[in-house]
Amino acid sequence: MARTFLTAEWRNLIIVSYHVPAELLAPHLPAGLELDEIGGAPTVSLVAFEFLNTRVKGVRWPGFVNFPEWNLRFYVRSRPTGGTGGSSARGVESATPVNPERGVVFIREFVPSRLIAGIAKGLYNEPYSAAPFRQQSDQRFGQFRQSYTVTLAGRDHTLDATAADRLITPEPGSLAHLLKEHRWGFGRTRAGKTLRYEVEHPVWRIHETARCRVDVDWVRLYGPEWGVMQDREPFSVVLAEGSAISVASAAPL
Repeated sequence: MARTFLTAEWRNLIIVSYHVPAELLAPHLPAGLELDEIGGAPTVSLVAFEFLNTRVKGVRWPGFVNFPEWNLRFYVRSRPTGGTGGSSARGVESATPVNPERGVVFIREFVPSRLIAGIAKGLYNEPYSAAPFRQQSDQRFGQFRQSYTVTLAGRDHTLDATAADRLITPEPGSLAHLLKEHRWGFGRTRAGKTLRYEVEHPVWRIHETARCRVDVDWVRLYGPEWGVMQDREPFSVVLAEGSAISVASAAPL
């Protein structure tokens, strides 16, 4: 059983999702995985949230307990593998596909601390970078608002979400559930080996009728190939309450 590497709270998550061309994701796809199409197409999400009460291997490191994060992630699943199934009509054992493990891969992650980014890169080869951050929460007149701004390449990039302050739990088969509930994270070592780690948390509630003002420059944040995403409209906006979480140590897939 994998040991717990990190515990924390992930709170006030903005998850803004887009369909993207598969060729944008191919360079980031670890071996043994395939794209998990959501809503009929490869999908990325811009995600921003609060990282609170952080402990690494049970230790609270002063100055690195509470901070915001902004990431770009895409959705993957393990490739089905053959298994031993029942007998066929000819008396020959048939192959039964094993249910794939569904999860996410990160393309780039921003935090406000160079030290946090350096530790994440060093331990897990995760694509972290440091950048200045601002965040704001406001709740009044039956509305909840959460915003995150990261400053990079001479420009502010903002996710500013507003929703009803009433919280609901989406049905397991709903689009919101698929976009916010993932047990597995995947990455790669510097040698190219695929890593897998487990993320555990209770099912998150979401705010009703969420909408988000997205003011980002995809090229400055993620490179020239992402220019095709500029001014593209998201197909989903989720504003999730969040919860306590635990992340297990990574292991080879």
